[in-house]
Amino acid sequence: MLSGGRPKALGQVALVALLFTAACATSGTGNVPAADGRQVVTTDFAFARDTFTFRNEIRSRHPDVEDLYANYCFVLARGVRQFFLFARFDPSAPKLASAAYAERVREVAAHPPWHAPLPRDERIVIPGYASLREFSRAEEAAVKTGLGGPFWTWLHWTNWRVTFPVTRGQQARVAREILQELERGRMVQLLITNLPSWELNHTVVTYAYRRAGPNVELTVWDPNNPDGPGLITFDATQRRFWATDVYDTRPGPIRVFRMYYSWLL
Repeated sequence: MLSGGRPKALGQVALVALLFTAACATSGTGNVPAADGRQVVTTDFAFARDTFTFRNEIRSRHPDVEDLYANYCFVLARGVRQFFLFARFDPSAPKLASAAYAERVREVAAHPPWHAPLPRDERIVIPGYASLREFSRAEEAAVKTGLGGPFWTWLHWTNWRVTFPVTRGQQARVAREILQELERGRMVQLLITNLPSWELNHTVVTYAYRRAGPNVELTVWDPNNPDGPGLITFDATQRRFWATDVYDTRPGPIRVFRMYYSWLL
């Protein structure tokens, strides 16, 4: 906990101001910075339309189930971003065979998620469906096949970050970067952990934020929970993140890192 006299208090005020004004300095046609209680949402993103219907299962909850779709959280979080940036749906076009849909998904998944969105006429077309939600419900097996396996996501070299301590200043910088991206209208994939506890070593995608006094509430899509959004809070006074409403996780302090935002990180 941070406590003490006037210098620390002034520093906390300065941090809050930095967090919420830095986003105003971004270029492009992004969102208007949030006032208290107002939510800023990634441009054109809708949870009920632009997310997968199926979930990443938690293996420890189903120890005796074979062929469980578990440990795919990184694949699904990256996939939501890739579909949003590089695919478009055409419900008026004839439907394809499942194998052809799997190939279309592979094409989408081949695009690095840190690249700029493709123009509409250059996007991979998913015919016969109006949205990712509808498509993943009807063609679940094809979508899973096309997205590929999780092996290389486990070995991603930046995963080592969860094993090291981080400073409050570093977490404040991550929060500032998240807000800047959301103000630009872009969703942000997050690596979240509460190590040394093994309860939470996971990834989510934040697509909206809201100011709540000195705090920032990040609305997230969680690969483990397709039914509704979760919530991560950044406490600007303590300069740390909290798992406020993360699926199957006790509320408490966590560490947060940005993920898949460049070829390096």
